[in-house]
Amino acid sequence: MIVGVVLAAGQALRFGSDKRQARLPDGRTLLEASLASFIGQVQELALVLPADDLYGLAQCRTLGVRPLACRLNPAGMGHSLAYGAAWAMSLAGCQGMVLGLADMPAVQPHTVSQVAAALCHGKPVLPCHQGAPGHPRGLPAASFAKLLDLAGDVGAREAVDWSQALRLEVDDAGVLLDIDTQEDLKRLHGAAAAD
Repeated sequence: MIVGVVLAAGQALRFGSDKRQARLPDGRTLLEASLASFIGQVQELALVLPADDLYGLAQCRTLGVRPLACRLNPAGMGHSLAYGAAWAMSLAGCQGMVLGLADMPAVQPHTVSQVAAALCHGKPVLPCHQGAPGHPRGLPAASFAKLLDLAGDVGAREAVDWSQALRLEVDDAGVLLDIDTQEDLKRLHGAAAAD
C-alpha cells in the first residue's frame, strides 16, 4: 500500500493570509487543487493541518481525506512531516508515502501515480522536470523512522539522502510550481489569462 500525505499546517507568513483558501484561475482553492492531484492515485490520503483548522477539516470531509491535526505545527514543518510519517507507519502494509505540499496546485494526477509506482524500487523518489527536482516526493517505508525525529522548520532533507534517490523525469512543470507569495498567485493568474 502506498499512501499520500499532504502538508498544510504552515503559517503562510510570506503570503500574508491563509493561502490555502486563495482562489486559482479555475475557481478552486489552492488546497482543493493540491489535494485533487492525489485523489485516486494513492490508497489512503491524509492532510496534516493545524489542530484548530475548521477550513482544513471541512475540505477533508468534502474530499474524503483523513485529517491529521498536528498541535506542534507552529514549531515548523519538521513536526508536520514527523506526524505524517507516524500515521503512515501505523498503517499495516504501508510500503511508502507520496509527500505533497498544499501550495503546489499544478501537479498532475499522473505524476502522483508515477511517484507512487516508482516506490516499488524501495528508494526515495525525486520527480524532476527538465532536470530540476520538485515535488511530490516519494518516501519508502524504510525512511519513516528517520522522519519521526524531525523538528523545527526542517524538511525531509535532514533524514533522507536525496543524492541516492531515484530521479524520475516527468512531463509536468507543476512539480516546480509552488505558491509562496501573493506575487506567485498573481503570476499564475496572469499566465492563465494569457492562455
